[in-house]
Amino acid sequence: MINIVPIKRKIIDFYINSRGWRTDRKIIVIESDDWGSIRMPSIKVYNDLLSRGYPVDILPYLRYDALESNTDLESLFEVLSRIKDKNGNNPIITANTIMTNPDFDKIRDSGFRHYFYELFIETLKRYPEHDCVYDLYKKGIRQKIFYPQLHGLEHLNVNRWMKAIQDEKSNARVAFDNGFFDLSISHTTITTDSFVDALNPSNAKELVEQGDRLKLASELFYRTFGYRSVTFIAPCKIWRPELENNFRDIGIKNIQSGSYQLIPEFGKLNIYKKKLHYTGERNKFSQSYTVRNCFFEPSSNEKKDVINTCLKQIETAFKNQKPAIISSHRLNYIGYLDINNRNRNLDLLGNLLSKIQNIWPEIEFLTSEDLTRIIN
Repeated sequence: MINIVPIKRKIIDFYINSRGWRTDRKIIVIESDDWGSIRMPSIKVYNDLLSRGYPVDILPYLRYDALESNTDLESLFEVLSRIKDKNGNNPIITANTIMTNPDFDKIRDSGFRHYFYELFIETLKRYPEHDCVYDLYKKGIRQKIFYPQLHGLEHLNVNRWMKAIQDEKSNARVAFDNGFFDLSISHTTITTDSFVDALNPSNAKELVEQGDRLKLASELFYRTFGYRSVTFIAPCKIWRPELENNFRDIGIKNIQSGSYQLIPEFGKLNIYKKKLHYTGERNKFSQSYTVRNCFFEPSSNEKKDVINTCLKQIETAFKNQKPAIISSHRLNYIGYLDINNRNRNLDLLGNLLSKIQNIWPEIEFLTSEDLTRIIN
């Protein structure tokens, strides 16, 4: 039997690299999602759940991902500081940031009837190795190696989650009692135990609420970082086109995207229309899209030659006069749960960046905002 997955991937790669905006410049953009959002709260919780039969070791996002610690950021910054492009600039992470997390105490005190959130800066205070993280964010911005952009108010489908945690026997309640919100063993398939799809409305009323949450997220972003986010990426790359009007209202000029957008249907869990995008495409609000065409995700692909795969994808992008937009999620750089995950992947990142510099000495490291400015 013929495996059609590689064929389908080649067709998608051809589509996103053959259309849209072009440049002779060798541009590298590294987009990294999920900063600020909680995941597995501690190795103690992880081991306890594993001993109780919950398969938390299957999904890398449960096995490795957690709120970034002081050492996680310091170690990442040290690697980024070693390399410079032709203009003397270091590689810079476009850190797509979630602005709030659930306030578990207040939700419990309400009898699980009302949702409360806290700014991620407040969440940091609840963790034991995270007291310098916000200052490190600001240091990374000053040094031009770490540049937050907006990823949403929370990485959580609030309405569906609030209904689920009212059942004290549910997996959602087990996760809640341990200080996080998602025990699903799949990151790409949204199930009844999965709640990371923040912009997946069940009905038109929820869609309006999501627009309001985006407005709040934008204001919190401005208060936190002192500038407006020009780009945005939807959690799980799931959003309805109607929300692009809300993106415009909060000043979003570019929508970061994967190969395709997942457009949900009201009331139908995990049923989507897939819409392909390409870099330089524009919508009716004059917003541009940029599409990730390279991938450095070693925590999700531990058996894959991630360096050479990524280098080939960069080569393909440059041959097609496209910027190389690299997807590299936060979980690849987190050692708070497993120090080997961070150390192994930072070694790989350092090697990848060195090889990029050697192969293409004319490279330019830019943020998603920089790229938006050039395209527009």
